[in-house]
Amino acid sequence: MTRRALVIGASGGIGTALCTVLATKGTEVTRLSRAADGFDMTDPTSVEGAMNRLRGPFETVLIASGILAPEGARPEKSLAEIDAENMARVMAVNAIGPALVLKNLPRLLPHGSRCVVGVLTARVGSIGDNHLGGWYSYRAAKAAANQIVRTAAIEIARKRKDAVVVSFHPGTVETSFTKAYTGHPKVAPSEAATNLVEVLDQLTSAQNGGFFDWAGKPVPW
Repeated sequence: MTRRALVIGASGGIGTALCTVLATKGTEVTRLSRAADGFDMTDPTSVEGAMNRLRGPFETVLIASGILAPEGARPEKSLAEIDAENMARVMAVNAIGPALVLKNLPRLLPHGSRCVVGVLTARVGSIGDNHLGGWYSYRAAKAAANQIVRTAAIEIARKRKDAVVVSFHPGTVETSFTKAYTGHPKVAPSEAATNLVEVLDQLTSAQNGGFFDWAGKPVPW
């Protein structure tokens, strides 16, 4: 039986690579993105309409959408740079968007068999791992997304005991998303996607609600 995957944010650098890696493993991939489908994760009507048109079940779901900052802005380096409108936009895309997808997801997941839902957040969303400061909006949004994933994992597992719902840190990936930031070593999207799919394949229900990096190592909350 062919496994089926849903990738949200499928037109981005990491999203496209995830689709390719999954397809090479024989998985039937359904793609959703703003560029190809007008899928707006910040609009409840757009999310509900698109998700209602899908037919499950999907054994794998990956949410790979996000922004570092609104167009024309940058992650804050100090408190003085915080802008309420920009912060609200970052929160809408990186935290509220995944929450709206998760809200509409349970009916598309299988009953009685393993399924994995991975939400790409980021290590900078870890409160325990924050030693540098800065990037207030992005850090806060990813921390909020982690809490949403953790809470959704608990609820989804009540009816689907074989479900695994997790946050993923993909590493710093060489895409248009990160081209302006040179402080970290970067990996190609294909390498990042391969790493994430390998981790995804190894997760068990005992790890439901966790936060893992590209190597499968737990990331502190």
